[in-house]
Amino acid sequence: MGLATWWQGDLLPEIAHLSVFSARVTYDKILLSQLVGIPVGEVERRIETNNRPYIAYIGDEPTGYGWVADTEGVVIEVGLRFALPERDCYLWDFATLPAWRGHGVYPHLLQSIVRQELSQIDRFWILYAPNNHASESGIHKAGFRSVLDFVPGTHPDVPFLGRPVNDTSRGITGGQVLGIPLETLQRCTNSEH
Repeated sequence: MGLATWWQGDLLPEIAHLSVFSARVTYDKILLSQLVGIPVGEVERRIETNNRPYIAYIGDEPTGYGWVADTEGVVIEVGLRFALPERDCYLWDFATLPAWRGHGVYPHLLQSIVRQELSQIDRFWILYAPNNHASESGIHKAGFRSVLDFVPGTHPDVPFLGRPVNDTSRGITGGQVLGIPLETLQRCTNSEH
């Protein structure tokens, strides 16, 4: 798993124009249920727990979606739950609908969210699976930088560690936000015993 981030003051690179693209928060629970493929009750639970659902459109047609959490992040795949600092958010559960994949919807949606949330959020965090190259590529095209990789832990109580990449200070911050130990710090701790 990799962690990428965009911070207030970072550039949003120019990406290929996508005609009549828009993205907006919606609370249409039935539409969200159909797009995301989850029950209406789960949509309601997500909204009630401070998650904002965004839908990407080309004209009037939904083309993708994603969620913004600003109080707590949850990564079911690795059993991780973390509180978000004030003015940080976690972007999660994104998908481009099959008919629209390969058209640049994902990076446009990410940039649109950053622009719309910028007055309230200073740091945006997003995780991606290491073998999901399309997701990683879209994240980078939008202007996010990879800062942390997950690696196997060295002890049963520590199932994984974070390894800072590219920008060590942001990787360290990312590890703190997620509440996971960092590989370099763990090695120092182990070598002291």
